[in-house]
Amino acid sequence: MVLKSFASPEWRLDKPIHTERPVKVICIGAGASGLQLAYKLQKHVSDFSLTVYEKNPEASGTWYENKYPGYVTSLCSVTFHALTDDNGGSCACDVAAHNYTWSFEPKTDWSGVYASSQEIYAYFNDFADKYGLRQYIKTQQQVVGAKWTGSGWNVSIKDLTTGETANDTCDILVNAGGFLNKWKWPNIPGLDKYKGTLLHSANWDETVDLKGKSVGLIGNGSSGVQILPAIQPLVQEVTVFMRNATWVSALPGFEGRQYTDEERRRFAEEAGHLLAYRKSIERGNSSVLPFMIKGSEDNNNLREYMLNNMKAKLAEKKELEEKLIPTFALGCRRLSPGAGFLEALVEPNVQVVFSGVAEVTEEGCKCDNGTEHQVPDVLICATGFDSSYRPRFPIVAGDKNLQDVWAQDPESYLGIAAADFPNYLMILGPNSPVGTGPLLIGIEAQTDYIVKMIDHWQTHNIRSFTPDVAAVRDFVAHKDQFMPKTVWSDPCKSWYKSGSSNDKVTALWPGSTLHYLETIRQVRFEDWRFEYDGNRFTYLGNGQSQTETNPDSDWAYYIRDEDDDLPLARNKMTKIINKTGSVVVAEGNGEGAFFLASDISVVTQHEILMYKHFSG
Repeated sequence: MVLKSFASPEWRLDKPIHTERPVKVICIGAGASGLQLAYKLQKHVSDFSLTVYEKNPEASGTWYENKYPGYVTSLCSVTFHALTDDNGGSCACDVAAHNYTWSFEPKTDWSGVYASSQEIYAYFNDFADKYGLRQYIKTQQQVVGAKWTGSGWNVSIKDLTTGETANDTCDILVNAGGFLNKWKWPNIPGLDKYKGTLLHSANWDETVDLKGKSVGLIGNGSSGVQILPAIQPLVQEVTVFMRNATWVSALPGFEGRQYTDEERRRFAEEAGHLLAYRKSIERGNSSVLPFMIKGSEDNNNLREYMLNNMKAKLAEKKELEEKLIPTFALGCRRLSPGAGFLEALVEPNVQVVFSGVAEVTEEGCKCDNGTEHQVPDVLICATGFDSSYRPRFPIVAGDKNLQDVWAQDPESYLGIAAADFPNYLMILGPNSPVGTGPLLIGIEAQTDYIVKMIDHWQTHNIRSFTPDVAAVRDFVAHKDQFMPKTVWSDPCKSWYKSGSSNDKVTALWPGSTLHYLETIRQVRFEDWRFEYDGNRFTYLGNGQSQTETNPDSDWAYYIRDEDDDLPLARNKMTKIINKTGSVVVAEGNGEGAFFLASDISVVTQHEILMYKHFSG
């Protein structure tokens, strides 16, 4: 018998149908997304090789990188509250800690309702250790280029310890590098002239002591809003430079508190208690979309509450009210987690300057109106990230570079892929569910989808796959038709729109997170263009099934006493997946809340306040 080359599809002719071929995957980034991909591949895929290139010395992405006082990641979800821990201002997450976990990987011993960055960093590192994921990760290795060869990718990687560049190859390239990851200095003349200490919120120097210093703070986006209340009690004086109005949230029911020993005991020991608690919070996290519909009763009620709350906390200082409270729709920009920010603005050691900074001088900032303000000790640029989705390195297929293609208007297929870039997949690409509900379950759904695409490649003689140009065009058209009815399309400067007030909404999914989960649960292969090596039906192999390769399997598995098949139709299957009938609605006095039918006792005042607020 003539031996078939494994590189040729002909080798399949001697194998059963759907025999898997080896697949080599490169993943860019070992943050939460990269770790989840490694976990899913290890769990579901056979005969794979994976290398995760990570530019930082350690894994965990944003939880390793961001260390500025009061840091709260703006990607957690939509429950908009910042807090600091008892040690004086370490960063934290504005999602209840028990829900900033993978859906299948609870943690029973969170210290409080909201967790510090150290705890979350430990969670993701423990996850990597528990499942042996570090074997796939190479740290301090930065991907600097990728080129499609016609059958795979050549990837260039810079060793950040030596400065040397090496090459690697893969069949499938996955970009899990994140999009709010490339921090940038503001485009302000004179930054190099400043004689004090210059800091950026995303490149924080923890050795800098702010006590008793004269400090300038540029920016009142999420970073600036979080930094001010953390540093205000420490500094002698702080001058805050603001160009834009912003909604600052302080919603009831989200106050941080530490869990008692008894609460942690119940989470760890009582069967079903923690699960029911997590589910009750997650239902609130998934209820955000109605509040983002422009002119809706939900949005109007929330806006009225926020307006009154901001006025009260600004101590009726009319200038602050007029300049800081927006006229654009609530939610047009992501609500800034604002515990203590508004109160800090009225403290005597805080000066608020409503002007852009035109120039940085040796000892301060000269504003657009010509006024110069002295801040000789420390200048903090809380000016955020490059949110354009434009890749940080060349990704080239044929005569196209994704950096150029996405320079103005990034267009993806369902946040997962780009037209004309074969075997290239993304996690949290443009128009992913990053602001319409829980985030981590969206990452899980995207990695599930990627695993399905990899499995399809392995079990067929596919050379390349890419989303059809027409499918991408139609998805983008639907997204653009949906967005005008939401508050996100209002004229405000937002990273939802790549930092512009006029661009299309490029960051958000046109619907809820639950809507996204149903959208990508099944792969629409009709939206993809496949190219094959040889006859596409070579995968049929030698005429035998996979069942026949396993003598210990049941070769009569379809003979049964009754029809116990799961539903074949999509919506009936959805009812099985979402456990229709397992939840009851408790109502009374015009108020209601959703609870698991199996355990209503676990609902706490936190969840009740949360639901009552969001239900108006």
